[in-house]
Amino acid sequence: MVARDDEHVDGIHDLGGMQGFGPVETEPDEPVFHERWEGRTYGLAGAALGAGGFNTPMFRHAIERMDPAHYLSSSYYEHWLTAVATLLVEAGIVRGDELGAGFPLSRLATAEDVPPFAPGDGFAVGDRVRVRDVRFGGHTRCPGYVRGRVGTVVRIDPPAPVPELEAHRKERVLEPAYGIRFEATELWGPDADPAAAVHVDLCDRYLEAE
Repeated sequence: MVARDDEHVDGIHDLGGMQGFGPVETEPDEPVFHERWEGRTYGLAGAALGAGGFNTPMFRHAIERMDPAHYLSSSYYEHWLTAVATLLVEAGIVRGDELGAGFPLSRLATAEDVPPFAPGDGFAVGDRVRVRDVRFGGHTRCPGYVRGRVGTVVRIDPPAPVPELEAHRKERVLEPAYGIRFEATELWGPDADPAAAVHVDLCDRYLEAE
């Protein structure tokens, strides 16, 4: 499937539904790590995030803040290395000059990265809801291809932390979360398979009554 012509996303990391990237390539019998440095990066990331008190949304946001050209031209664990280095430098744990000349870091986080919207009023199974089409520069777990689209609540989950807020502060804000069913034709237009659907987990603040 491909995105509709009016589709756009917040950052280069959100590739869901974007045209021009082709199918996802899989590697039979793929090893856990292709190079030794990838395993070391994995271990370094766990130790550094724990020592610095960084949470997973902070780590993800640091990856999402990478320069788009660097993001697309670098590997999975290079994303990890860039994010960890960025967080450590921003926290004053490591100096930028200690990383070596030209070591790429992600852009600085700004106040505009924090989501500018509040939770909704709550929903029940069977409710028709529209995903709020709100754009901001920070971390989000809401795929770009469902923004502004209408779906049906099919599941209510226990309250969960809001990643968009945790990405910027060491505080857990709990909010109801829902499983939303979107018909393929709603997401990708009349040429999509009318029998197909996509299920997306979304927190309360992304939804409004249809």
